[in-house]
Order: sequence, then C-alpha cells, then structure tokens
Amino acid sequence: MLATTGEFAAKNPNTCRAVKAAIIEAGKWIDASLTNKNKMAEAVADKAIEIQGVAQSFTTPKGTFVALRDINLTVAKGEFVTLIGHSGCGKSTLLNLIAGLATPTQGALICANREIKGTGPDRGVVLQNHSLLPWLTCYDNVYLAVQRVFGQTQLIKGQAGIPAETKAKLKERTDAALAMVGLTPAAQKRPGEISGGMKQRVGLARALSMQPAVLLMDEPFGALDALTRAKLQDELLDIVAKTQSTVVMVTHDVDEAVLLSDRIVMLTNGPDATIGGVLSVALPRPRNRVALAESTQYLGYRKAVIDLLYTRQAHVGKLAA
Repeated sequence: MLATTGEFAAKNPNTCRAVKAAIIEAGKWIDASLTNKNKMAEAVADKAIEIQGVAQSFTTPKGTFVALRDINLTVAKGEFVTLIGHSGCGKSTLLNLIAGLATPTQGALICANREIKGTGPDRGVVLQNHSLLPWLTCYDNVYLAVQRVFGQTQLIKGQAGIPAETKAKLKERTDAALAMVGLTPAAQKRPGEISGGMKQRVGLARALSMQPAVLLMDEPFGALDALTRAKLQDELLDIVAKTQSTVVMVTHDVDEAVLLSDRIVMLTNGPDATIGGVLSVALPRPRNRVALAESTQYLGYRKAVIDLLYTRQAHVGKLAA
C-alpha cells in the first residue's frame, strides 16, 4: 500500500527538506534566468545603432590606406550623438558606413537589430549639400521621399506586408514634415527661389518625413552664416525633442557639439583613426544657448573637447610629422 504524502514526510524528514530546498533553488534559478532574458531584451530594444569592431581601408596606388580601425560604439534610441575630430579623421567615412553607402572592411554595423547591408528608409540622411532636385518644388522634393517609403506595399518576410497608403495620407505626411520645419508658406517654391537655410530645412523635412529609426547628419549647417546656423540648431533641438529622434551628426564645431549632444564621440587624427574619447553631456534639456553661455558646466564640457582635439591630438600630430 502506497504511503500518503504526510506519512512519507513524517518518516523521511531529511529527504523532504532536501527536496524542498532544491525546488526553491530551482525557482530562484528560473526567476534569475527570466530576469536576465528580460534585461537582455530591454537592452537590445534600447539600441538604435551598434558598431562592432569596424575598420575601413582603401586601396590606393601607394598601397592600403587605413581610414578607421577598432570602432566600437552603441547609440541608444532617442540619443543625440555627435562625431567630432580634425579633417581627415574619418567622421564622414563612419557616417557613410552607418548610412549603408559603403561597406566596412572589417566588423559589422547594426540598425534596429538588423545588420546594415546598404541604404534604407530606416536611416534618413541630411548632407551639407542639401541635394534637392532643382526642377521640383519644396513640396515635391519631400513628397518624393514619402511616396517612395509609404506609397507602395512594404513587404515583410513571413508576413502579409503593409499596404500602400492613400494619396491623401501621403499628402498629409508631406504637409506635416514641411510644417515641422516652418516651410508651409514656401511649399510651392523651387530650390533656386529660397535661401540656403531654407534649403537645409527642406532636406531635414525630407529625411524626417520617412520616419527613420536614425537621423544621420553630415555637417548640415557648415555652409551657413553664423546667425542662420544658430537658428537652425535651435530648431533642430525643438524637432528632436518633439519627435524623440535618434541622431548621429558629424560636426567640426565644438560649441555645436556641446549644445546639441547627449554624447560627443571624439576621433583621433587620421589616418588609422579610432575613437579617442567619449564625453557624456549632462546638460539639462530643453537647452537655451543664451543661458548656457554663462554656464560653468557648459564651459567645462567645451574645454574637455578642446583639450582632446587641440592639445593632446595636436601633440600626437606633431610627433607623427
């Protein structure tokens, strides 16, 4: 006759205690495993860009030219990161790799948990040269991007896909993008009829209209006069605050980097450039350039960037020469 649970426990107390302890430990292990998996999933979900061991070299008549080496960087969702360094340090090369305009010699780049194998609407690009089509109006330049991304069925592997949007919805998206950069009154003007600053606004509207996972900017305000540049920087701060966009931006301007960034990635002198330092900018948002002009914290960040770029890196350059 089989013993009941109570009878077995009474006759074998040590065995029962051991079994109970084992069950408790197993429960703890399961809880820990689930917690670790959740943390890993959250960490992956928080990443917009991952750069893993990236190097880039080019073949020249004089041999191999190494532009970048050992680049490792993670950009979180909603983060504003600037790349800064001397001319020829590979800032634009790195941005081109993230954009999918070039393929790394070594390593991997990941955007939204997918390896970057070429260009795509998940990465919007704004260049110093606005690259607008001169025969199209401001509206049509933006609409062209919107139609390309949302005007056709988006195929998703293993799923039915996302159907193309109606023309009314495409127009709504275009109008919203132009309104965001304050260009609704100039929508029907062509690039030749507007200022340089307005052209850059159209380029920004075009990139934002695609709702990219990451906005990539290569010295977008570098060719503008100081007042226009400052105005567009302030507008960019407002837009990023509203859209919670992830931004990776190349700049030569130390003040621009400190004003806009959550982190500043400083590259060493090229060739064979790598990341020389990363500075976290803990200035509170929203940021006001007038108030920051007298901020000791702002001046401290500015000095730290200048110290690396114009003191330590300048010294390295002299030794190399």
